[in-house]
Amino acid sequence: MDNKDVISVLNDLIETSKDGEKGFSECAEDVKEPRLKTFFVQRSQDCASAAAELQQLVRGLGGDPETSSSVSGALHRGWVDLKSLLTGKSEEAILNECERGEDVALKAYREALQKDLPSNVRVVLEKQMQGVQRNHDQVKALRDSARAS
Repeated sequence: MDNKDVISVLNDLIETSKDGEKGFSECAEDVKEPRLKTFFVQRSQDCASAAAELQQLVRGLGGDPETSSSVSGALHRGWVDLKSLLTGKSEEAILNECERGEDVALKAYREALQKDLPSNVRVVLEKQMQGVQRNHDQVKALRDSARAS
C-alpha cells in the first residue's frame, strides 16, 4: 500500500474511534448508575486516546488526519436517541446499542488489518483492536448482568 492508501485506512479508523468517543459519552449521560457512568466515561476517553494516536500516525505519514466522527455514527446515535425516547433509557437498551457500536468498530479494525499495512501501523492497530474487543466483551457482560436483574 502507498502512503495515501494507509492514510485513508487510518482516517476511517479515526472516524470509528470518534464515533466510539461520542457514543460512550452519550451513554454516560443517559445512565443513572454511577458504576456504569464511570465505565462509559473511561471508554469514551480511551476512544479519544485511540483517535489521537491514529491522528499522529497520519501526520507521520504526511497526511491530514480526520477530526470528526462519521455520518453513519451520527445516524446510529440519532437512532439510539429516538429508540431511547420510545422505549425509555433502560440500562439494558443502552448497553445493547453500545455493543452494536463496538461490533461496528471490531469489523472496521478487522478489515483494516487485512490490508498490507506498514509494520509500525499494524502494531498500533492490533493493540487498539484488542482494546475494542475488551470494550465489546465488557459491554456484553454488563448488558447480560442488566438483563438478569
